[in-house]
Amino acid sequence: MKQTPFYSHFRFMPAAFVLGAMAGLAVVYGMGGFQRNAGQTGAADAACRPAADLAKKLNPLFKGEIAALTPAKAPIRAAQLSFRDGDGRDRTLADWKGRVVLLNLWATWCVECKKEMPALDALQKKLGGPEFEVIAVNIDTRDPDKAKTWLTDNGVSQLAYYADPTAKIFQDLKSAGRVIGMPTTLLIDKDGCEIATLAGPAEWASGDAVELITAALKN
Repeated sequence: MKQTPFYSHFRFMPAAFVLGAMAGLAVVYGMGGFQRNAGQTGAADAACRPAADLAKKLNPLFKGEIAALTPAKAPIRAAQLSFRDGDGRDRTLADWKGRVVLLNLWATWCVECKKEMPALDALQKKLGGPEFEVIAVNIDTRDPDKAKTWLTDNGVSQLAYYADPTAKIFQDLKSAGRVIGMPTTLLIDKDGCEIATLAGPAEWASGDAVELITAALKN
């Protein structure tokens, strides 16, 4: 059997999910503000200029297991990206202001997500705390029990549960040119600005990744 690419493309998502996403697009999901912020190079991006400088500084650390990271030359402001926590409360990345965040989008049907998730869990165990968190957001199911069971079955114990059953976060990042499939991961600075993006899986618990995150925390 021919294997799928290293990350799962949107067109291969289950039909119900695709239809749901298309319906969401019909009502625009309130994405206009995010698209403008992501696409402008003027005042809207001024607050994220330090993130571009940090990306350049950290670029030599994009190597080995995380060599596929793409540094942000015109960082997007990710603070307004929204999802829900394990209690069903609405959250945005602005709630993590002051902390470096590794934002990961995943789905229960995504084979590469299944391979990658234990590494994200291990990274959270190593470095998670008041200054850093791995935020893994499930986007493929309206049944939280299904996603939580998937995490448990795959040995994930350190990551808090976050989800966006509307897939709005996927569409927002897709509109900004930052995601075309899953898994996709963004490294985000303490002000909610993109430092780098990676399409596909990575060994996030590797020495390369730990060195990068540690360096990001010091800046």
